[in-house]
Amino acid sequence: MSLANGRQYLAIPGPSVMPDRVLQAMHRPAPNIYTGPLVEMTHGLVADLKQVARTAHDVAIYIANGHGAWEAALSNTMSRGDRVLVLGTGRFCIGWGELATGLGLETQVIDFGYRGEIDLARVAEALRADTGHRIKGVLAVHVDTSSSVKNDIAGLRRTLDATGHPALLFSDNIASLAADEFHMDDWGVDVMVAGSQKGLMVPPGMGFVFFSPRADAARAHADCVTPYWDWRPRAAPEAYYQHFCGTAPTHHLYGLREALDMILKEEGLEAVWHRHGVLARAIWAAVGAWGQGTEIALNISDPACRSHAVTTVRMGGNHGTRLRHWMEREAGVTLGIPLGAGAEEENGIFRIGHMGHVNAQMIMAVLGSLQAGMIALNVPHGPGGLEAAAAVLAAG
Repeated sequence: MSLANGRQYLAIPGPSVMPDRVLQAMHRPAPNIYTGPLVEMTHGLVADLKQVARTAHDVAIYIANGHGAWEAALSNTMSRGDRVLVLGTGRFCIGWGELATGLGLETQVIDFGYRGEIDLARVAEALRADTGHRIKGVLAVHVDTSSSVKNDIAGLRRTLDATGHPALLFSDNIASLAADEFHMDDWGVDVMVAGSQKGLMVPPGMGFVFFSPRADAARAHADCVTPYWDWRPRAAPEAYYQHFCGTAPTHHLYGLREALDMILKEEGLEAVWHRHGVLARAIWAAVGAWGQGTEIALNISDPACRSHAVTTVRMGGNHGTRLRHWMEREAGVTLGIPLGAGAEEENGIFRIGHMGHVNAQMIMAVLGSLQAGMIALNVPHGPGGLEAAAAVLAAG
């Protein structure tokens, strides 16, 4: 017998929960892809995407996942043999650096580990040592989905400026866009990449690359660019098909229109940021209570460096794997698997996704199921986790 029968809850850090409204908006016949309402709707999507990113700069839309957006960002700005500085704080910026190597770029990696944020002093040291300015780009992840760290992107810009280094600043916001506060222009980001399947609440399949005039100037001499990844026709198309290098992702666009209406016109972006912050703090409070006298802990110790979109939890031993399996089998909740932690400790880790279409009762359901699972599996945990979370939600 199982209590998991009923609607399943996908509490992984992407794809996130998709609103019924988004799915219903996509459930329609194929439209005309040359003229008419779809073309006009896309113009509005571009303007609203810029609002979410807090930028006046350009955006290119790709039929791709986040890895595709990574490649597009580098292809349009780099030439073979260029060097990029890769700031590792989990699995994903390291992965971006591996992709850069595949494009023929040199990578200089500073790995801050699975539990640490970017150390700006070490970045400054690396930039000052690069007296010949061989580093052409600095790659950082705003929120690393594996470790759940949130990095100081504005601080990176200040570091680049203070050292007088001309490298472009790249920010991966695949996990954080429309969940954690972000200001592309005010923070001095040159290239930002995002995807449709997390805070934007749309199925996987669309990647976005936002780029500044400085980044577009680099496009003029980048020899990695190819016709498909070229962002110029996508950002300023002479014909509609050039937005997408062919057929548009029609039904994803309808879903995105509905999602952006929910974010910008109904809830408001600042309110979306606030909601994500409260829900994240509720989870942190529960984990903190469970961790009293036990091995249970948040992967990122500093609250200022924790994501509002995903939380990585450490339990020790093999409790993480056991609890994930129990949650899916007995409670109908799917948690995120460990990524990038290392084989020796990954069985003690799981991740909770809380981005996008998530509210208080959904978070309390996950936390209540987690507590039931710990009781069922005899996982040592402190008291008062649900009460601690409820107090955070009550304070709002």
